[in-house]
Amino acid sequence: MSTLNDYSKIEQQAKRNEKIRKTITYVLLVIWALVVLFPFYWMLLTSIKSYSSYNSEYIPKFYATNPTFQNYIDAFTTVPLAKFFANTLIFTFATTASMLIVIVFAAFAFARLEFKGKNMTFGLFLSLMMIPNELVIITNFVTITNWGLRNTFLGLILPSITSIFYIYLLKENFEQIPDELYKAAKVDGTSDLKYLFKVMIPICKPTIVTIMILKVIECWNSYVWPRLITDNEAYFLVSNGIQTIRESGFGRENIPAMMAAVVVISIPLIILFLVFHKKIMEGVSRGGTKG
Repeated sequence: MSTLNDYSKIEQQAKRNEKIRKTITYVLLVIWALVVLFPFYWMLLTSIKSYSSYNSEYIPKFYATNPTFQNYIDAFTTVPLAKFFANTLIFTFATTASMLIVIVFAAFAFARLEFKGKNMTFGLFLSLMMIPNELVIITNFVTITNWGLRNTFLGLILPSITSIFYIYLLKENFEQIPDELYKAAKVDGTSDLKYLFKVMIPICKPTIVTIMILKVIECWNSYVWPRLITDNEAYFLVSNGIQTIRESGFGRENIPAMMAAVVVISIPLIILFLVFHKKIMEGVSRGGTKG
């Protein structure tokens, strides 16, 4: 009888310890979430404060007494924010689509096709990842300038239409598809191109979607290359546009309107993540298909 009581006490103590552990974990997660989300809250809060209300606050308030959306109107009417937004959409869509075409065919070639010097070529590709990005930017700048493509969308897009890391990532996923599928497809007379689109891409869709989303985020946040290759405001992206706004009198003086512009620019990426966050996690954590 005493043994049963001892087991019962041990079980109750284990349950209490588990509850305490979970409570501490959730408390720490909530604190960390508040720390991470506070800058976004402050950005959104500032964007709905009036210019006079913001300037009259000697001690910043954590709420808006008279919220207004006038700052969003000012952000679009005072500066060409809509133009910057449209340029970024064109740049992001064209770059991401071009890159997906390049890396899918490159990864397929390295994963499934046999040709002389394949391993050596792929090794050379991987070694290029050791080169600092700053050196690549200088080389790209000289090349694009010599081709006369400065202040053009083509000049913005060309250096970003491939990625050695994404080719490597997709190649590894393609190689995880059982060889038996490829051999069976070849016996049925399926061409390599048809096998790629009918078998490999559907199986590796989570990884491809993850690569696409990461590329979209990379393009949307791109700053150094667009700033370097364009000095014409007609080709500015949102990142360069925000910097231009900040450096101008408008951005330095009207902070609420500046924050409204940042909110508008941040919304697409937030929506993208909320919609595809499961796909991102699935693509990142995707294991092999061989079993």
